[in-house]
Order: sequence, then C-alpha cells, then structure tokens
Amino acid sequence: MWGLVRLLLAWLGGWGCMGRLAAPVQAWAGSRGHPGPALLRTRRSWVWNQFFVIEEYAGPEPVLIGKLHSDVDRGEGRTKYLLTGEGAGTVFVIDEATGNIHVTKSLDREEKAQYVLLAQAVDRASNRPLEPPSEFIIKVQDINDNPPVFPLGPYHATVPEMSNVGTSVIQVTAHDADDPSYGNSAKLVYTVLDGLPFFSVDPQTGVVRTAIPNMDRETQEEFLVVIQAKDMGGHMGGLSGSTTVTVTLSDVNDNPPKFPQSLYQFSVVETAEPGTVVGRLQAQDPDLGDNALMAYSILDGEGSEAFSINTDSQGRDGLLTVRKPLDFETRRSYSFRVEATNTLIDPAYLRRGPFKDVASVRVAVQDAPEPPFFTQAAYQLAVLENKAPGTLVGQISAMDLDSPASPIRYSILPHSDPERCFSIEPEDGTIRTAVPLDREARVWHNLTVLATELDSSAQASRVQVAIQTLDENDNAPQLAEPYDTFVCDSAAPGQLIQVIRALDRDEVGNSSRVSLQSPLGPDANFTVQDNRDGSASLLLPSRPAPPRQAPYLVPIELWDWGQPALSSTATVTVSVCRCLPDGSVASCRAEAQLSPTGLSTGALLAIVTCVGTLLALVVLFVALRRQKQEALMVLEEEDVRENIITYDDEGGGEEDTEAFDITALQNPDGAAPPAPGPPARRDVLPRARAPRQPRPPGPADVAQLLALRLREADEDPGVPPYDSVQVYGYEGRGSSCGSLSSLGSGSEAGGAPGPAEPLDDWGPLFHTLAELYGAKEPPGP
Repeated sequence: MWGLVRLLLAWLGGWGCMGRLAAPVQAWAGSRGHPGPALLRTRRSWVWNQFFVIEEYAGPEPVLIGKLHSDVDRGEGRTKYLLTGEGAGTVFVIDEATGNIHVTKSLDREEKAQYVLLAQAVDRASNRPLEPPSEFIIKVQDINDNPPVFPLGPYHATVPEMSNVGTSVIQVTAHDADDPSYGNSAKLVYTVLDGLPFFSVDPQTGVVRTAIPNMDRETQEEFLVVIQAKDMGGHMGGLSGSTTVTVTLSDVNDNPPKFPQSLYQFSVVETAEPGTVVGRLQAQDPDLGDNALMAYSILDGEGSEAFSINTDSQGRDGLLTVRKPLDFETRRSYSFRVEATNTLIDPAYLRRGPFKDVASVRVAVQDAPEPPFFTQAAYQLAVLENKAPGTLVGQISAMDLDSPASPIRYSILPHSDPERCFSIEPEDGTIRTAVPLDREARVWHNLTVLATELDSSAQASRVQVAIQTLDENDNAPQLAEPYDTFVCDSAAPGQLIQVIRALDRDEVGNSSRVSLQSPLGPDANFTVQDNRDGSASLLLPSRPAPPRQAPYLVPIELWDWGQPALSSTATVTVSVCRCLPDGSVASCRAEAQLSPTGLSTGALLAIVTCVGTLLALVVLFVALRRQKQEALMVLEEEDVRENIITYDDEGGGEEDTEAFDITALQNPDGAAPPAPGPPARRDVLPRARAPRQPRPPGPADVAQLLALRLREADEDPGVPPYDSVQVYGYEGRGSSCGSLSSLGSGSEAGGAPGPAEPLDDWGPLFHTLAELYGAKEPPGP
C-alpha cells in the first residue's frame, strides 16, 4: 500500500504535480501508516525520487517542473526552502517561500542526461534545519533531435571482379546520439540510395554486398555507392544521414592474351651479331600485375634455330633476337609462329578459354657488304731451310660472299714480317720465300695476311699464317764447350781424364746424333772412347804418353748421322801436372816453361801495352812539330798587314778617333810638310803625312802614274793599314827595342832602310827575327 503511494508521488513529481499534491498525500500516508505523532517528527514528510524535464523545450521560461513542501510549513512564512547541487541557482531555481522549482533554459539530453540536487527546509529566522537534506534527480527526457551519422565515412572497399552475388564488400555503421532506451529515436534502418543494381545493404547490420554476378573490372573498375541510415525505425518523420562507399574491383586473371595482328614482319641485316634485337611482339592482356605476365616461345624449329624470343623486363612484350649468324647468300627469309601464354593461370576461370594466342612472324634477311671470308680461321705452313728465294711455301684463299663477288687482293702486313722473308702473290695468295731461311736462327714466322676487295678497299679481312722452318742437316757437330783439362803425372793407364760432350744444332732425323773419335787411332797419346750418347770419355792409354813440358793437344773428330753426314774436328788441351797425394794440382810443367823469369802472362801483356803507347806518343809529337814548321813557312810568304787589318774594325764608333784618321782620305797636295826629325813609326797613328812626290811633267803615262802612287802609298805611314792604337800604339815605350810590329819594316819597293840593323844590335835573342825581316847575315870572323 505504501509502495504504491510512493510511486504515485514519484509520478506526480515527474509530471510537475508535486507542488499541489505532494504534501496532502504525504500527510495522509503518514497518518495511515504511523498513527503516533512521535513517528511523524522522526520521518521526513516529503518524499520523491526524480523530476523529468523535456529536452529542447521551447515554452515560456522559467518552466515550473515541481514543488517542494514540508509538513512543518504551516504557511506562516517561517519555512525557507534551499536548493543545492548540479545546476542549482543557474539551471534550476527554487522559490524560497513556496518551494516551486523552475528550469531557466532549454536543456540538451545529449549534453547532460540528468542532474543531482539536494533540497533542504530551514527556519527562515535562524537557518536551523527543519528537515534533513534530501537528494533527488532531475532527468532530461529525450526527444528525436539528432540524425544518424557515420563517424568512419566515407568508406573505401575492394572486391574481386567476377564475384558471386552476395559477396560481402564492407560493413558501414551509423550512430544516433538520441536515447536508444526511450522510443525509436535511435532505431536505425540502412538503405542504398545510389549504387543499385550492383550493390545492396543489410537494413539492420549495414553490410554491403554484391547484387549482380560477373562484374568485370575491364568494363568498370570503380563504383560509388551511397548508403542512408534513418532513425525511428525508418518510418516517416525520422531523421537520416548518409555516407559514400567507393568500391573498387580488383583484378583476376579472367582474360587470355591476344595478339592485335596475326602476322608480324621484320627485317635484319645479315651482319647482325647474335643477340641483336630484330623486333618486338606485343600481345595484349587487359589484366593487371601478375595476371598480365606472359611468356613467349617459337613454335617452329625453322625459326628457333636462327632466332630466339624472350620476355622483356616488364614481363609484357616479347623481344625477338638473332641466335646465330645469318647469311643473305644462303637464306634470305625465315617464317615461323610465336605463341604468347599467361604465366599465372587461375583454374576458376579456365572456362573462359585457353589463356594463350599464336601469331605468325616473317623475318627478311638483308644483304650487307661483307669483308672477304678466309677458308680457314688460321693457316699453318712449312718450308725447308736454306731454300733459294722464290720457293713455294703454300697458298691461302679468301672469297667474297657478296653478290656479285669482287676480286680479292692479298698482301702481308709489314709489321708481321719486318725482315721481308716472304712474298705473296696479290691475285692468288701464293706465299713464297724472299730470302733463304735458317731454322737455327728462327723456327716460326707469324705473318698477318690482309685480303681486300678490289671494288671496295674498306672491306678487308685478316688471317694469321704461321710458317715453320723445317730443319735439314746443315750444321756440323761441335763440342759443347772448350775443354782445357789436366792429368796427374802419376796417373795410371786407362784412367778417365775428361768426359767430352758434343752438340748438334740440327734436329732432323739422326742429325742430332753425334759420334766422337780420335783421328790418330792406336798411336795417339790419349784414347777417345765414344759413349754413343753424344759424349766421349778421354782416357789414358795403356801405353803411357812420353813426358813433355808443353800441354798435349788432343784432336777429336765429331760426326753426325744425317744425310749427308757432317763432321768437324775439335781440340782438347791436356796438361800434365804434378799432383799432391789427395789428387789436387801442385804445379804444372807448362806454366814453368811459359814463365821462367817469374813473370806471368798478364804482366807481359801490360809491358807490351806500355811500350806501344810510348811509341804512339813519340810519333804524334813528331807529326805536330812538322805541322808547326810548315805553318811558319806559310806565314813568311804572306803579307802580315793583311792579317792585322781586322783589328781596324775594333773601335768605339765615331768617338774612336785613334782607330782611323780621316786625313788619310784627303788631298795629299794640301798636307803640311813633314816635320824634321827621324822617320815616323808605322805602328802608331802618324801626326803628319809624308810629302807627296810631284807629278812628272809631260804626257800622262797611266802605268807609270799608278806605280808612282803605289810606291807613295807603301812608303806613307799615314794610310791604312796600320795597327790598332789600342793594341800596338804604346808598345815600346820605356824600351830601347821599340815596337815589334811588322808595320815599321821597310818596303822593298822604295828601298828604304828597314829595322834590321837595330834588330842586329839587340843581341842573339832577336837574331831569328832579324832574319825574317830581311837582315843580312853578319860577316864571319
């Protein structure tokens, strides 16, 4: 009974009727359930659980949502109601006198769903609590004011092409902020607004699925699907929201490769090397990635022998390349088939047909100028040594593979035959010797032969020709080394003295086999025993050799076994020596005989060399003296003044007034008369000119006049040539001998006295000089 009353009170309070009914009902309930007044004073007489406020209420403000009233309030105005807690004084206000509770603004449930407050009744005068504080809740009642939203949208999804109907693509989820526990405000229903008929959505779960089969990516790769979510269970009046789903179809290998053309034609030059790309085959496959990878192969054996095909680095195209050298003259075209196949095949789509295609290929071989082709890659020939020039060695051959063929010309490259040992016929390639060959000097000759087309010198080929010089028996055997040995004077008969070895430079047949013997036979002082292996043993004979001082010269005959057999004679020197008991040499008699005075051979050679050098020096000294005397005689016949004239050029230019006197070129008739005194010296510049002889009267005789002027010039010391003043001008100063210059000598033409007399007075030291300048020999005693 009391529980129903409390529920009723709660319901009344929730509907805003608490202010009118709460106190009477509570008083009635208290009198019925608790008759004693003591019980009424110990319990709170106003009881409630919660109030309700509709969100987004747009009515007049403030809105009365309930009323508080205590049974101790007698209406005398002594009771004061207080309200504290969430929103008290701002969102919710209470009338202190009446206890009416009002909401002052519109509330949003999605922002705050309920408020917890504390109500209390106190005495207005003393603020003494009349009732214990009581907590109650004000709930905001939901209305449908929030549309559904997709927080994760827009969406992107991928589904394989050719998927079956109902294949799940993606699940979309919408959220509604309204209260899902109150009405249908948050009950959502999903629908497809755009994207039909390709896709569908589950109304309750939002799962998007394919709606039609065999969607082809090659036809349409991407779809835009619009999904709507509506609350109120999808009924009219509900709010809605939408999102987009971009659906991409992923590729599967559902398309076989296909050649866009059935015949491919290519051309390649015949000189193309193996590996050269001839052409590219492009089979088309609309699939993507690994589903479009292809492998190519040549189906016909005719084409696979000459060509090969491989997939490029992208795995899409086939590259046709040359496999072996081609020859236009042999074959001019090739025809074969090429197959393209997918490397990855999905068994689920085999029903769509074979995943391969075939196309025909024709390759034309083009002619190209080719160099001459030798019949052999290299030639090896042979010829005997010592053959006369012009001997046939062999023949090489090359041909022109072009059509029409061009004549070939052959030649030997000079650097391969620097000694010009061979020649070649330019027309037929015949090789002959140009000089006699010697196998012992050179066994192999490596030639490089050049073959050139006559019509095109740029087309040329080379080939190596190795010519071996064959041996014949043209070398007599010889000793391997000079042998100079000794034997002890106490050696027993038959003792081995020396093993003698021979060699033969020939190698033909038995030519290299050598026999050794002594030409003297049993009468020889030593025995030569042939060992039949290219060596011989030199032995003491059973009869001892007569004693002698000089060494023995043992002749040895060497024979080879060639055809014809060749022989030679060599000598082995054997000295008889005095030996110690241990077998070592103490002294040899030959050495004592050669140097009786104790001088060695080297000392004698040094003495002879010194004597020869001294004789050569003496001969050289005599020759030099003779050459010097001849030179002096030549100088006596020459005019010394002609040698001294070169000094006139040494001067200081215009300032050198002592080098040449211009007065020498002036008219001699106007010259001043000579000063009295001794004749002027000709080794210094004269201060006055000699008087000029008058011209004889009468008719002019040119020859006589020239002779006169010549004598005047010879006797005149003022005309050139004369010595340079810098060299001879001051010689003789302070000396009784005066100057030694030849210019002061007398002239034979004029007969004037020369300086011979003063030279005679100078003494024996100047006797030779006086003779050179015409002085007479002094009379004998």
